[in-house]
Amino acid sequence: MKRGALRRRARDISVMLVVLVCATVVIWTWDKTPTSAFLPPESHYLKLQSEEKVERLPTALNTETKDSYSLATPFVNKEGSKEDSPDNKDTEEEEEKQMEEATVSDMNQGKTPTIGEKKVEQVEHEVIASEPKYRKTPTREEIKLEKVKHEVAIGEGEARKTTHIKETSSDPESNILASDEERTDGSTSTAHIKNQACNYAKGKWVVDNHRPLYSGSQCKQWLASMWACRLMQRTDFAFESLRWQPKDCSMEEFEGSKFLRRMKNKTLAFVGDSLGRQQFQSMMCMITGGKERLDVLDVGPEFGFITPEGGARPGGWAYRFPETNTTVLYHWSSTLCDIEPLNITDPATEHAMHLDRPPAFLRQYLHKINVLVMNTGHHWNRGKLNGNRWVMHVNGVPNTNKKLAALGNAKNFTIHSTVSWVNSQLPLHPGLKAFYRSLSPRHFVGGEWNTGGSCNNTTPMSIGKEVLQEESSDYSAGRAVKGTGVKLLDITALSHIRDEGHISRFSISAAPGVQDCLHWCLPGVPDTWNEILFAMI
Repeated sequence: MKRGALRRRARDISVMLVVLVCATVVIWTWDKTPTSAFLPPESHYLKLQSEEKVERLPTALNTETKDSYSLATPFVNKEGSKEDSPDNKDTEEEEEKQMEEATVSDMNQGKTPTIGEKKVEQVEHEVIASEPKYRKTPTREEIKLEKVKHEVAIGEGEARKTTHIKETSSDPESNILASDEERTDGSTSTAHIKNQACNYAKGKWVVDNHRPLYSGSQCKQWLASMWACRLMQRTDFAFESLRWQPKDCSMEEFEGSKFLRRMKNKTLAFVGDSLGRQQFQSMMCMITGGKERLDVLDVGPEFGFITPEGGARPGGWAYRFPETNTTVLYHWSSTLCDIEPLNITDPATEHAMHLDRPPAFLRQYLHKINVLVMNTGHHWNRGKLNGNRWVMHVNGVPNTNKKLAALGNAKNFTIHSTVSWVNSQLPLHPGLKAFYRSLSPRHFVGGEWNTGGSCNNTTPMSIGKEVLQEESSDYSAGRAVKGTGVKLLDITALSHIRDEGHISRFSISAAPGVQDCLHWCLPGVPDTWNEILFAMI
């Protein structure tokens, strides 16, 4: 009994000692860190992965939206033919439906893409939304495709970008030049301009009393009357007195004699649509100062420019300045791809529109060209395709790819294809300098050319005067020249803030009630395009 009582007492004493030790440890720990003593280590916390920041796409300027291809303006030249008249137009809904059907059809059929279709995939990211992020483990080909489609998140469509324009007025209409949403991280969806010396697209318009560089009423030898606003009923010409001043660098002043010396024994070629023809006529007036030059030679036949039997005009014009053997020419190629009749004996035949071939003119005469300036944009609409009986072809056969049949995809595919071909020719033609000129903006307000659209503003710099962006507003053009030897002649943003420079309601060639908000008065904005070109060659 006595031994059992001692054991119980010893056990009780042991328990009390343990309790005292634990209490001492707890009290000591509480004094050090009173709230965290009973919490688990930080490394054991359950951490939820933070949501990825979703960037909002900025609203694009009116450069290369679907409207850019779906509508164009009809203006009859002095020979009586229409250069920009669609017989018909596509709505955005039709284009989107067409693309949706193409996507669903391809998914349902489960087709393996051909080589040609893979090439389409490389450029279709500019107009097609990206696919869902949650996918199975990608193959090597899918990884390449994802790299291309990743750019859609940066810029969907052809001109998804943020254009920074310093406004000079609080007029609500100025908002048409500013994007609705700007990125908060300072990034932008446009392609960089590859020019080490100077970004000529960044700058501001300033008044210069020494402008214009020539007289619009005297340059009759080179300037079509339908673009000479001095010969129209327009009475305000303040738009002629503006000069483009690049930011942080100077631009060489244009002089006709200096241009001819620089281009001695060389040929400058403009290849494109009616806006390219405007740039060509502007250059001829700038070189001659708007004066008549009877010594300048017409060398059109050397480049195949002969008016066909029953035709209204040749396929282009070429003139040579004998004192320096300098040739300046223009070739009409509204879509910048090869177009050929399917049956040369049938006047009503359809024409193959080879999206993957450069114009035949370039293939035949590129070896004679030293400076090449290309452009396209405003002829990609259903009215033109149907009216001219153009049928899209790829790899020499009619196109069956429904995605490529969408006009936005077809245009981008063609630009990439032609630029790529020209780039491949640069090593074969040492000294050749090639440029792709970005899209010239349209300024229809309140409708299109055939639905009451207008551009009545005649006050310069009323909606802005300065372009602050470092990059091109023409996303498609920027992407096409990236990584090539073809340079971007970026004129889109600086032309956007010159809505007063269009021919507008004063056109002498448009139908009654129709305004020309596509072409420019000359002298005018296209002169600046040539000044920048002169500084870059």
